[in-house]
Amino acid sequence: MARHRFLVVVPVADRPRHLQACLGSLAELRRRFPYDGDIAVLVADDSADAASIAAHRDIAGRFAADDLRAIHFPPEEQIALVRSLGIELPRVLGDAPADRYGHKGQGVMRNIAWLKAAELLKDRPGETLIWSIDSDQEFRVNLPEDDGYVVDYFGGLDRIFARTDTLVLTGKVVGDPPVSPAVMTSNFLDDVLAFVDDLGRRDPLAPCSHHGTATTTGDAAYHDMADLFGFKPESHYAYPCPLAGPHGEADCCAHFAGRVNSFFYGEHPTRVSSYVAGDLLAGVQPARTVYAGNYVFRPAALRYFIPFASLRLRMSGPTLGRILKAELGPRFVSANLPMLHNRTVESGGQSEFRPGIETQAAAIDMSGEFERQFYGDVMLFSVERIAAEQDLRRLASAEFSQMLDTQRIEMLGRYNARQQAILAKLARLEQLLADPAQWWHAMPEKTAGFRHFAANVRRNFDVHSSGHARINDEAGWTRWRARLLDGLDHYAADREAWARLI
Repeated sequence: MARHRFLVVVPVADRPRHLQACLGSLAELRRRFPYDGDIAVLVADDSADAASIAAHRDIAGRFAADDLRAIHFPPEEQIALVRSLGIELPRVLGDAPADRYGHKGQGVMRNIAWLKAAELLKDRPGETLIWSIDSDQEFRVNLPEDDGYVVDYFGGLDRIFARTDTLVLTGKVVGDPPVSPAVMTSNFLDDVLAFVDDLGRRDPLAPCSHHGTATTTGDAAYHDMADLFGFKPESHYAYPCPLAGPHGEADCCAHFAGRVNSFFYGEHPTRVSSYVAGDLLAGVQPARTVYAGNYVFRPAALRYFIPFASLRLRMSGPTLGRILKAELGPRFVSANLPMLHNRTVESGGQSEFRPGIETQAAAIDMSGEFERQFYGDVMLFSVERIAAEQDLRRLASAEFSQMLDTQRIEMLGRYNARQQAILAKLARLEQLLADPAQWWHAMPEKTAGFRHFAANVRRNFDVHSSGHARINDEAGWTRWRARLLDGLDHYAADREAWARLI
């Protein structure tokens, strides 16, 4: 039987180092697990910086020269493709002007990439599987053996799609959580508080006691509102000290404090999810969430675009997942094929580009991402409740409107209650760090990172924080409500127009 072809689609925005690591891991995977089917890569470039576009083109070219068929899809070709359609789909493909066609957002970029994929696959013999990944992921897992290259991704996917009628399959990620720091702050404060409180009772010169087996987290253990997704994580998780050689408690403290602000770029050093091996086919099960950075589908599923893409909401993958669950049933599955997720790059603990996170010196403002997260949650749970009972394409505007109002009230209550919990935990942390009786009072450099972290938490969650002001502002809700409602009202027409294109 002929093996499936693969088209790996990698949206990237101003992240050459991430892209290099991603494609390098793919080349290494192919060396370790040879696959005799055709594999091509489409680098969908959403950069705003001309230097980044040139770097991405160069990286794709180098891997293409090394027997990996990599196609660079730059903004000017995207513009030409969209203009050639003869129709406008602003809610699906955006409406960015030609002179500023970068940073359209992952949803719009993926939707344009699906059009390119349809063009590339036209009249090709054999079935091609389309694999959507993110540029900050690698084709391995976080195990020390074999550098994590223990999963035969292409062979495994080929078997699943050959032996089942799966239409869409989602994997997951291991490593850094796939959600925003905007919804991880409360539980990360639990972990930091537990660490600092414990350290205050120890001799700073005593041998480090923070080694041992790292806690393996379950699904959504990193999410402040894990109960919304049916999970109940532990109250706090320990920091697994990575330092080697002789070192003391104060050294471990300084190391954690040096990493802690990377949290605002997507790390969660106490709740890193780890790979657990298992029988691949036996682990295939019905899904409800799409990890947009790791999902695979047959060409027939090109009829599903990333919904409400122009709104640039977070949670668009889970929102698509609820739609797929309702429409595909058992043909939408998940499998134990996670990829390694690295939010940050080696130097400085910051992401090369992360929308919604603004940094000036040590001050971090994530109000933009916070707002997109909140309204993404409102849209996700509105769609979930609607799709569970009826076809999203058949409702009237009044029904959408009522659901949005209900979900906004419920979500706002959760966010505001969480803010109060965060401020209470933060006050305890600040009190501990300022306590003159603690050993770090004589060694302030050991806890400097924790003080910067506490200041950034206060900046983003106190009563005057921009993010909370935005989501509680009634005029702001009026504007957002109109945008969300517009997306829902036009969803059926957009699906019909998209189907004609594909």
